[in-house]
Amino acid sequence: MANTGVLTSQAQDFPGWYQDVLAKAELADNGPVRGTMVIRPYGYAIWERMQAELDSRIKAAGVANAYFPLLIPESYLQREAVHVEGFSPELAVVTHGGGKQLEEPVVVRPTSETIIHSFFAKWIQSYRDLPMLLNQWCNVVRWEMRPRLFLRTTEFLWQEGHTAHATESDARQFALHVLHEIYEDFMLNVLAIPVLTGSKTESERFPGAITTWTCEAMMRDGKALQMCTSHELGQNFARAFDITYLSRSGTVEHVWQTSWGAATRLVGALVMAHGDDAGLRLPPKLAPVQIVVLLVRDKDGAGETARNLVAELRDKGLRVELDARTDTSFGRRVVDWELKGVPLRIEVGPRDLKARTVVLCRRDTTTKTSVPLGEVSARVDESLAAAQGALLEEATEFLRRRTVEVDGLADAERAAHDGFAVVRASVLEDGGEAKLNEAGVSVRCLQGPEEGLAPSNDGVNNELVAVVGRAY
Repeated sequence: MANTGVLTSQAQDFPGWYQDVLAKAELADNGPVRGTMVIRPYGYAIWERMQAELDSRIKAAGVANAYFPLLIPESYLQREAVHVEGFSPELAVVTHGGGKQLEEPVVVRPTSETIIHSFFAKWIQSYRDLPMLLNQWCNVVRWEMRPRLFLRTTEFLWQEGHTAHATESDARQFALHVLHEIYEDFMLNVLAIPVLTGSKTESERFPGAITTWTCEAMMRDGKALQMCTSHELGQNFARAFDITYLSRSGTVEHVWQTSWGAATRLVGALVMAHGDDAGLRLPPKLAPVQIVVLLVRDKDGAGETARNLVAELRDKGLRVELDARTDTSFGRRVVDWELKGVPLRIEVGPRDLKARTVVLCRRDTTTKTSVPLGEVSARVDESLAAAQGALLEEATEFLRRRTVEVDGLADAERAAHDGFAVVRASVLEDGGEAKLNEAGVSVRCLQGPEEGLAPSNDGVNNELVAVVGRAY
């Protein structure tokens, strides 16, 4: 059933549509302090699924979870000059506690490099302690002047990984492993969102890093969203915090480090990359509820059949919910589940049961199919796999269609109104990047042939190129 009039149209007002979806799909609400966010149960269930998928990949890479304090001595941040300068405008600083002024102000963590590295210096003694691979799931605070739910909030949830290695090569390889084998794999195979990977320009680099790698995605309005980052920190923090180890040859060396993170902004990305004018469209691998069995009317055995279907599908390990609210209109319930983006809906009613069938509805395509009762289990498996693949294929085609190769700054600026422009990185020299920024366009990443852009006939991709666009 069409969700007519429920949401603002994407084509007419994409930001308004986004806010409508967050509210009506019950994902989040604004907190009482400007820039803060209340994540509602359904939104948090989506985040929990993201956590589970990412956490399994992080642990498979040999990384252990830990937890470090929320409050960080201000002096810790000041030990790495570029780092503190980069975060100073965003810091929330506590000056009083217990009714008294603190001897030293403490910072509510904007990221945990400084406090984690102070413990790395304590825990790392020799090459036998390396690599040290840690991750934490936590909240961070960065004072946000232009908040938008999930995308930019003063407080948000994330995971942040921090590692120490014996060599520069080891650190670089691990940062790239995180980028591709953890993040990119998760984006493609779970979120069904294609991403472009590459490095940030010097002006966009993480404060204190020597290289920042990024995954950039395109939303359905053509704008870019930075999905996650993985940083090579070199030895900048190791020198600032004196993190050394005794090498196999008996010399004292500074470690080489990485840090990397992904946040609740991924929930916003999911909304904007797949949603339509009826609401969310969730990929089955991520959806908190993969299937809703909707009882049309509870008569002639329909209720028992619906309950049996739920039990059968749950026994297969699927995430299934029964909607037996027959006191609420059928149309209203359909609209509600479409808003929430549940991938499959099975409608069970007395009329269909007379023919021993049920109706199977795919959210991604809105197609409805009459399915014999005995074939429901197999058809559900097929439909879930098809929906997962179809969402990725649709988003990939959208990214391809909205990405164009151009020759210069003026063409890049024009192309960025509708999507991404790929231009030779050399055009950014002599203030080219600043000119783009003045026009509201930014360099999303720099790519070489190894970052996945196939060579084109004119050779534009045989050298370093810049992907530019308008970003959230």
